[in-house]
Amino acid sequence: MSGYAGGELARLLLRHPRLLDTPPVFVGRLGENDALPVALTSLHPQLSGLPHADESTVAAFSWKQLQRESVDILFMATPHEQSRAWVPEALAHGIRVIDLSGAWRLQDEHHRAVYKLQDMDPALAAKLQSEAVYGSPELHGPAIAHARLVANPGCYATSIILALAPLVRANIVDLDYGIVCDAKSGVSGAGKSLVPTNQFMYAADNLSAYAVFGHRHTGELLEQLNLAQDQLQFTPHLLPIPRGILSTMYVRLNERLALEEIQSRFDDFYTNAPLVRVRRSPQLPQIQHVVRTAFCDLGFELSPDGRRLVVVSCIDNLLKGAASQAVQNMNLMAGWHETEGLL
Repeated sequence: MSGYAGGELARLLLRHPRLLDTPPVFVGRLGENDALPVALTSLHPQLSGLPHADESTVAAFSWKQLQRESVDILFMATPHEQSRAWVPEALAHGIRVIDLSGAWRLQDEHHRAVYKLQDMDPALAAKLQSEAVYGSPELHGPAIAHARLVANPGCYATSIILALAPLVRANIVDLDYGIVCDAKSGVSGAGKSLVPTNQFMYAADNLSAYAVFGHRHTGELLEQLNLAQDQLQFTPHLLPIPRGILSTMYVRLNERLALEEIQSRFDDFYTNAPLVRVRRSPQLPQIQHVVRTAFCDLGFELSPDGRRLVVVSCIDNLLKGAASQAVQNMNLMAGWHETEGLL
């Protein structure tokens, strides 16, 4: 609740038109030095003045309180291992879950190993894992609407999957040649943890690659795009800006295609995706156009030979990469239009 994405999620929920008469309930984990309840605006002063914000508190987490408040959808903005432990209990209490951690995103045990999760009841966890729906509304909207457990996608994964899905699913990519994904994120993507790479003196006036061959979002890319490990190379970079992701994908096509054919692939794929904006080539997305919005912007350029394609994707890592995508999932689960409270 105290992190960047948690603050954005609270802002969206407090302003959501469907929740103005029934404001969200905020609960937090008790740490060694925590003293809950605390005023919500003491954790996130920027929320002051929003409906119900100044009288809202963050109470100690309790299943009894959630039941008293008749909570039926629970957002979990907790560490991966905490979400893995609490989700089975939430579902047992009849509460549907949207989990912002990586605990339930990955079906393949090999991919999931990056999180080093330990399950108290491995059989139950395996059952719930098979039930979990990957929370990309553009790819899995109908399944999300009926799901008990939605695993909100990672931020890098969102930007890359939305850029590549129309091409990979159309079988027009030369997968033997491979796909290169070069992605760059603002420092808020690393959270509030006090590590040297997040500090001003490291990030300012700098650009650095990290987690080469080992970023934890790689498994999401492979599973959602149905790719093998050697068919995609993803390298993330740290930008000296507060927020936003720009991902550039380098693709070789199976055959020569015209610009209009590529444009129609993207336009048709996202016809019913109101939060994906497809640019007209050669216009390319920029971070400044998506920051503090719920949109994913996509654009591309095709080489003169019609075989080499560069796709650019931009999102706000705290919104479409986390909080607003979670609210988009909530809207689908509640039977509301997916853009409610987001535009």
